[in-house]
Amino acid sequence: MSSIESVLQENRIFNPSPEFVAQANVSGMDAYKALCAEAEADYEGYWGRLARENIVWKQPFTTVLDESKAPFYQWFPDGKLNISWNCLDKNVEAGLGDKTAIIFEADKGEVTKVTYRELLSRVAKFANALKGLGVKKGDRVIIYLPMSIEGVVAMQACARIGAIHSVVFGGFSAAALRDRIEDAGAVLIITADEQCRGGKNIPLKPAVDEALTLGGCGSVRNVVVYQRSGGPANMVAGRDLWWHDLVAGQSETCEPEWVDAEHPLFLLYTSGSTGKPKGVQHSTGGYLLLAILTMKWTFDIKPTDVFWCTADIGWVTGHTYGTYGPLACGGTEIVFEGVPTYPDAGRFWKMIQTHKASVFYTAPTAIRALIKLGEGHPEHHPEKYDLSSLRLLGTVGEPINPEAWMWYHEKVGGGRCPIVDTWWQTETGAHMITPLPGATPTVPGSCTLPFPGIMAAIVDETGHELEWGKGGFLVIKRPWPSMIRTIWGDPERYRKNYYPEELGGKLYLAGDGSVRDPKTGYFTIMGRIDDVLNVSGHRLGTMEIESALVSNPLVAEAAVVGKPHDIKGEAIVAYVVLKRARPVGEEAKQLANDLRNHVAHEIGPIAKPDEIRFGDNLPKTRSGKIMRRLLRTLARGEEITSDVSTLENPAILDQLKEVVK
Repeated sequence: MSSIESVLQENRIFNPSPEFVAQANVSGMDAYKALCAEAEADYEGYWGRLARENIVWKQPFTTVLDESKAPFYQWFPDGKLNISWNCLDKNVEAGLGDKTAIIFEADKGEVTKVTYRELLSRVAKFANALKGLGVKKGDRVIIYLPMSIEGVVAMQACARIGAIHSVVFGGFSAAALRDRIEDAGAVLIITADEQCRGGKNIPLKPAVDEALTLGGCGSVRNVVVYQRSGGPANMVAGRDLWWHDLVAGQSETCEPEWVDAEHPLFLLYTSGSTGKPKGVQHSTGGYLLLAILTMKWTFDIKPTDVFWCTADIGWVTGHTYGTYGPLACGGTEIVFEGVPTYPDAGRFWKMIQTHKASVFYTAPTAIRALIKLGEGHPEHHPEKYDLSSLRLLGTVGEPINPEAWMWYHEKVGGGRCPIVDTWWQTETGAHMITPLPGATPTVPGSCTLPFPGIMAAIVDETGHELEWGKGGFLVIKRPWPSMIRTIWGDPERYRKNYYPEELGGKLYLAGDGSVRDPKTGYFTIMGRIDDVLNVSGHRLGTMEIESALVSNPLVAEAAVVGKPHDIKGEAIVAYVVLKRARPVGEEAKQLANDLRNHVAHEIGPIAKPDEIRFGDNLPKTRSGKIMRRLLRTLARGEEITSDVSTLENPAILDQLKEVVK
């Protein structure tokens, strides 16, 4: 049996409830199809209408899309706006000044709330402070902060004065930070003395100090330090300044810098195949449009909602659905510091109960970890908490296994909450393929259909579109407003990576393999192109084998990679975390054999792992991302020579070297 056939065997379908449909912002499939038809009939007219209706422009645009320098597309190029004004001033002027904008829960549970008026004041004061340091429109500012209200303030303040922010996740090393400072040519770094995570204080300022001694950071003039914990911080005279000293006495008003729609809003660095991080550059106007539309249509956001996206601001999800989207829609959002397992595995569920969260957006990695912890600690199982405030659930970051989807649906959503399984990327800026909760029947493990106006397709190696049911490369056929504009300082790399000549130079290559259901046209993501294995001529998605393993009641989490095989081309190596203690000896052999047979039963004999390795966990970054690159190195029996300092649990690598034949 081929992988494609088994991907499409999922036959559980969940229709939106009549009650949800009745109140939805996009109500019913006819409404979804009407939006798609409008985009098909008049692509520029469709996006132009939405941009006029959803954004307040200082200077209205007359051109919607400029394709004259393709693939360097421009959207609404002669329009002027300010994204901070659209997130803050607009809402205060509309009478929402006293509405709670952010509910912040710190690592140890302390709660701080700020209204829109208070948030605007804090942003204006910090923006004035930045201007006082000589930061101006177009300057790049590195933000290396913990999850905090200050993180949102720093981003909004940069946007307010036209500075280009580049947030670096607080788990990155000094060397990784230096690479980003150097590539961006940053003039300022905003950091904190420490971050608080899992009950521990983790230094941040020393990493900045070290980065600045590594060379290549001569553009940096100042370092602004937020005093998070009162921990030690070596303040360099003439360079380093305390946040609280800077904002003292600053005016609470700051006229925004009105910028062109194409003005760069931020750079966000992603890992590249060459090892050098890529500075993904996003615009202001087009990015804001999709941030707003996806909040309204994917998350069905309402004025009464309490929206919680668990992502760190160091990732694009924390940008679009933590700093810009919810605030641009006048919403109330939760920002949390820490990890989902501290002080115990009930942290997420207790926060939903306490703050009455109604829309909850998290990663499959977190869901799978909490499934395992819930098994071992029934007192922290979601069913022990009052989650009745929830009305919508979402997942982000990677495909979700069908069995994890079902657990999320039943145990967290109580069987009543639609789940939006969203496919998108740092480069896309916002959701590209996702259910609309009041319209789309959902299927566990499928991100379903393109967002209205997104022209997604699956093609072969030459760029020719494939019939539904055949797996291939996921592409987007037309430019869209929130797309990456270029790779900072490397336009040729942008062209080569995302618009390769092999596909004709006009299709955006997502880098993911996908297949569409022959009947419904629903998309299922099969993993990264290099995560689609070729085993004896059969294309097997690693995600699919992982889903088969996780469907076994003993398995909490699994990761699958390929390694070279003389006869089959590639052999399948599976790393498995159980819901109980890691087996050893004969027990491990028996269980490995049982799991191989289970995969054979779920997919077919061709998909049976050649090797299974058991671990107490998988190697993950501090943001929860599984480091599959390291797993591939282990599978090949090679020594790991790359930096593993960003791992939450580097010791796990030794455990995963052990092969169960």
